[in-house]
Order: sequence, then structure tokens, then C-alpha cells
Amino acid sequence: MAAASNGAKTQQQQDAVDQNFDYMFKLLIIGNSSVGKTSFLFRYADDSFTSAFVSTVGIDFKVKTVYRQDKRVKLQIWDTAGQERYRTITTAYYRGAMGFILMYDVSNEDSFNQVNDWSTQIKTYSWDNAQVILVGNKCDLEDKTVTTERGKQLADQLGMEFFETSAKENINVKEVFERLVDLICDKMSESLEADPTSAASKGTRLKEDPGDNEISSCAC
Repeated sequence: MAAASNGAKTQQQQDAVDQNFDYMFKLLIIGNSSVGKTSFLFRYADDSFTSAFVSTVGIDFKVKTVYRQDKRVKLQIWDTAGQERYRTITTAYYRGAMGFILMYDVSNEDSFNQVNDWSTQIKTYSWDNAQVILVGNKCDLEDKTVTTERGKQLADQLGMEFFETSAKENINVKEVFERLVDLICDKMSESLEADPTSAASKGTRLKEDPGDNEISSCAC
């Protein structure tokens, strides 16, 4: 287990400094506190899981490089704090994000009820063409209070795609990220076809500071 963990950490470090990529996407995982955002990110980036995470303070991120649609894509994935007192910090990072994973806990009714508020924040603070996937996390739990049907219905109302996931059992974690990257690529291709000179058709190379962006051409 330790060897696997060290290998994942080494790959993470290599991804962070690697500049050999076609373009970079900034992704945010948002939702109420304790819905499993940090565990979800660690499962995807490091293929690890622990139930001992404490609530994220402010914001943190990981980097992972993937291949999608014949392109080498560097993902900068931000894990945001769900508590109200950190909201002004985290919303500052919405700018420049090309994709969002909006997460609730299938065993927590309140986290599901807050999805509409989180969706409104995305519309208020992010790029108009940012892609969003609604995720019902912790689907491995027996005390499920939010049914799959209710999740799908809300996703349809909000115009989002929907997945149920489990970071603990590694259910649909990779699939969510791959689908989100594909949605971003598809949207940018549409923008490029509609207007080759538009800013919306450009991929974004992002540095750690959310206000420090460089634009580079993307035709995925």
C-alpha cells in the first residue's frame, strides 16, 4: 500500500511540473461541507481513500494529466471548502474555471436542497460556458435519503448531466472527470466552429493564482 501511495505521489509531483501538454483545464469541486469532495479528489488523483479527512479550510488543489480526444490535457482540480464562512474565498476561484463538479451527499437531504444555491453561484461567478456535472456522492451507503430519480430530475431541471458516485468504493469517480473533460472539449469545439476568433474558443493555461491566466489556442 505504501509503495502504491508513493508512486501516486511521485506521479502527482511530475504532473505538477510537467509543461508538455496541449492545454490546461481548471476544474472545481463544489458543494456543502462533508459531502465527500476531498475524498473524491484524492480517489481520482491518487487512487487512495481515507475516512479521516477533516473539513477543507479555504481551498486546495491537485494536478493530473490525462489523454482525451487525442489531446494531452493537464487538469488543475480545486477542492473547495463548503462552509459558509469560506464562501467569499472560494467564489473568487470560480473565474477561469472551465468545469464544475457540483456534489451532494445522497444520505444528506440538506446538501441536496442546497444544490440550487450552488448552481446559482456558478452562474453568477463563472464563465458562461462552464460545464457542470451534478454528482450524488456516497452511493455505497445504505441510509440513502435522496433517490437516484430525484437526483436525475434535479439535474434535468438545471440542464446538467448526472452521476451517482462513491469515493470509498471507487464508483464512477474516473467516469465523472472523463465526461466533464469531454463536455469541455465539445463546447470549445462548438465555439471554434462558430467563431474561430472568439475568446470562448480558446483553451486556458492557468497558474496557481486564479487571477493569473494565460490564453492559448485549443481546437480539441
